[in-house]
Order: sequence, then C-alpha cells, then structure tokens
Amino acid sequence: MIERDGRNIVLTVAYDGTEFFGFQSQAGTGLPTIQEALETAIHKLTGETITVEGSGRTDTGVHAWGQVVNFFTKSTIPPERWLLALAPYLPETIVVRESRQAAADFHARFSAKEKTYVYQFYCQAVPSPFHRRYSYHVTYDLDVEAMQEAAGYLEGSHDFRAFCAAGAKTKTFVREIYACRLEQDGCLLRLVVRGNGFLWNMVRIIAGTLLGVGAGKRRPQDLPVLLGLGDRRLTGATLPPQGLTLHHVEYGDLLK
Repeated sequence: MIERDGRNIVLTVAYDGTEFFGFQSQAGTGLPTIQEALETAIHKLTGETITVEGSGRTDTGVHAWGQVVNFFTKSTIPPERWLLALAPYLPETIVVRESRQAAADFHARFSAKEKTYVYQFYCQAVPSPFHRRYSYHVTYDLDVEAMQEAAGYLEGSHDFRAFCAAGAKTKTFVREIYACRLEQDGCLLRLVVRGNGFLWNMVRIIAGTLLGVGAGKRRPQDLPVLLGLGDRRLTGATLPPQGLTLHHVEYGDLLK
C-alpha cells in the first residue's frame, strides 16, 4: 500500500511496452517492468525508496500513451520539474509527458473515472517494419462497416464475462462502455474503446471478436447473443499485445 508521506506527485507516462513484462513489478523474477523502471529512476534521482501506483496494470508487450501514476515524496523538486528531472534516469522507451501535484487522497487507479484503449490493425498484404511493434497485421480485406455495427452493440452497461480471460479475479464482470468505434487511417484501422473499467484482456478479446465479424465469420447481430451467453469459449481470439495501447485516463475534476 502506498504511504501518504510528503507530496503526492502525479506523472503521465508513455512507453513502448515491447521489452517489458507489463506495468506491475514482479519481485524476485528479474523481469523488467514499467513500475520497476520508474521506481528505480526516482530512487536514483532522490535517494528515496517509494512505491509507484499505476492507473492500470498493462500486460506484457502492451504500450501506453497516457498511463497515469502517482507516488508520495519528500523531495523538494517542484511538481512540474519531475518531467525533466527523471528523463536522464529512464530508458528511451519510457517518457514522462507531464508531471504535477495532486491532493493527498488522489490515487491513480482508484480515482480514475474512465479509460480509453486503442487496438490497432495494420491492413496490408505485405507487413510493415514500421508498424510491426504497434499493430496486428491483417492480410485480408475487412468489412469495416460490419465491424462498426458490431462494436455498437458493446456500448452501454453489460456483463462482459464472455470477453474476459479465464481465471480473472474480479468481484463483478459488469462494465460500462461509453464508446466503441472503428477509425480508418490509410492502412491503419483503430478500435477505440472508452469505458469506466476493463477486465483482464477485455479489449484484446473484443478486437479478436470484431476481427471475426470483419472477416465474415460472424454477424454483427451475434454480439448481443455472445454477451447474453457469457461464455468465453464462444468469443474471438485474444489478439497479440503489441496492437494495444492505453491511450488516456480521465479523472474529471480530481486532476486538472
């Protein structure tokens, strides 16, 4: 549990997750994680041993543009200067985009109001060396209109157990999706999902299921049926992690 001693500093962090085993530290394994890299950098800068709390525990290979973390420090470094102060101690694959101070009761995870994830497809017969780390390669034509229709059925409050990895520990499978849409940008097709919370592998399973719709293996009208049945075995594959990015976390008035 994070100790509330000193000022509560909040960082917005972007990272390429390719070479990391997720956000959360894995003590005793020797595996590199984003949390460990941040905590090590802060220790080198200030001499403090602190715990960094993240808004979400991104999995191995998943990226972030708007991961939010907070920690308490006795350092006198001005809140807005942490952005530059930490840079020399972080690998090039992790960048602090913004730094600020928050109230003592702010928590990056528990204060979050909504999150936006983006899953990216690269749609071309020939793969791209420039997109291979940040997208899932699709070699066949997709019916994007059908995918868009199917995505609309996921908006609203639903029991998403059919879109959750087996073995997930959660009190409830109900989540509310505020927006689920496809955006075309040349060869890139982006699935943008915004909601109040997400289950383990939920967006990657949604992406796999919508991909099946785009390939003509499912109908858009199958989505509400899948939600109702609640059977993970009936939904699509969990697509690889490199296509997924935690894009934005919203805190409303708690973080301006």
